[in-house]
Amino acid sequence: MDQEGERTDAGNRLKKIYVASSLRKRTFIAIASLLSLVAVVVSVSIGAVDIPLSDTVRVFLHAILPPFFDNPTTPWYPDIILNARLSRTILCLITGFSLAMSGAVMQNILRNPLVSPFTLGLSSAASFGAAIAILFGAGITGSVMVLGHEFFAKNMFIAGSAIVSSLISVSLVVSLSRRSGISRSTIILTGVIISYLFQAGISAIKYFSNDDALREITLWLMGGMWNASWGVVYLVLPIVVILAIVIESMSSKVNVLAAGDDVAESLGVDVKRLRISLMVLCTIISSVCIAFTGIIGFIGLIAPHVTRMFIGNDSRYLFPASGALGAFILLSSDIVARMIIRPEEIPVGIIMYLLGGIFFIWLVCSRRKEVSL
Repeated sequence: MDQEGERTDAGNRLKKIYVASSLRKRTFIAIASLLSLVAVVVSVSIGAVDIPLSDTVRVFLHAILPPFFDNPTTPWYPDIILNARLSRTILCLITGFSLAMSGAVMQNILRNPLVSPFTLGLSSAASFGAAIAILFGAGITGSVMVLGHEFFAKNMFIAGSAIVSSLISVSLVVSLSRRSGISRSTIILTGVIISYLFQAGISAIKYFSNDDALREITLWLMGGMWNASWGVVYLVLPIVVILAIVIESMSSKVNVLAAGDDVAESLGVDVKRLRISLMVLCTIISSVCIAFTGIIGFIGLIAPHVTRMFIGNDSRYLFPASGALGAFILLSSDIVARMIIRPEEIPVGIIMYLLGGIFFIWLVCSRRKEVSL
């Protein structure tokens, strides 16, 4: 009886620890989501024309519950918020969420805290595709111009080219890794090699570009939210939501990988198939966003690192928590990018590179131990 009682007490203690840990992780996700919501209100309130926060809230309340709340007395506030700024803000949230979640996934399946989707050559491949579209797209998009929307056709052509190039990149990584045995180090090394090849192509395209194309390519490589529109949001949002749900459904299997490939296989996990599937999903969910925003670095590294400091490495919570924090970080950076030289703005990619550099300098100086994956 005494042994039975001790086992019961131990079980109760473990249950309390598990419940407290789960509560802490859910609380982190809730706080990150709340911060993102606050950032949304701030983001749509600032710009060339500043809108009082009270009027911004009234616009949202009227859009949600029109019978109970009136619009602000200033008639153009709803048009500025809902038609001009909100689409940009939502695209920023989606992009931050996608890149951060993908970074957390890649770090866990490859068990390397410095890995991100860009490690597999995603950024170089997307940049190469976009550069080709910018250099040769004028004649092509002009021929497919519909109802005079040549600008929209050009942006869609650039985005499509970037997505296709990204998929080609991950396909090459997977194919080469399979031939030489798909170990974690092989995947990372292959991604680096593929990245260098695409970088060579980008340099060649820059060399042969005229001044206008060269400026546009350089601006795209900096990363920004200039192409944001409701059409882009309607295209990107369903893809991101569906793929995020699919990735989250695999999080329990990713947790098993932490015990080692051999242990995972003995428990019935197809390790090779799981890694390949998640690499492809991360490539799609990332490339579909950066195809419209350009290259935005460090989100996939900063957000997972910070999230692990607070909630640990449980993939079931790490993936959505990293996404929520990434959305907040990118939107906050976009706000800063728009405020520095108002009414003009600087590319948000510049802010992210600066933030990423400061973060990793602090990480090194603080001599924190690397997270064990």
